[in-house]
Amino acid sequence: MSKSLGIPVKLLHEAEGHVVTVELKSGELYRGTLVECEDNWNCQLENITSTAKDGRVAQMEHAFIRGSKVRFMIIPDMLKNAPMFKRLDARVKGRGSGGLGVGRGRAVAVRARARAAVRGPPPTQGGGGGPGRGFGRGRGNMAG
Repeated sequence: MSKSLGIPVKLLHEAEGHVVTVELKSGELYRGTLVECEDNWNCQLENITSTAKDGRVAQMEHAFIRGSKVRFMIIPDMLKNAPMFKRLDARVKGRGSGGLGVGRGRAVAVRARARAAVRGPPPTQGGGGGPGRGFGRGRGNMAG
């Protein structure tokens, strides 16, 4: 597996050989053994139970599912103990070089605000501190 692959794709490769459930964007469900999965989520399943949107159930020996048609995939719970998550936990705890990079999202902003509250307010940009927005001289009161 390449180092550039994301966690979901790596997890998909770990699920090969296990029973998975795949829901397509059309609403169909396929439950069977994952034989092979590509990085673009193209999947080959065997010994499948297929459930159509209207509830009809069918059995199939083999099926190939195009990755772009997959809405989501349910994989076995036992894969939450996969070795790749152990390495990920170590990186997150270390937060040093080799970490996950710059954090994103609301939690990062909340943490930054909490740190700023402890340190005090940031220095201000202006110098005068008087009224107005710094547009220069001679405009006076615009209210009129």
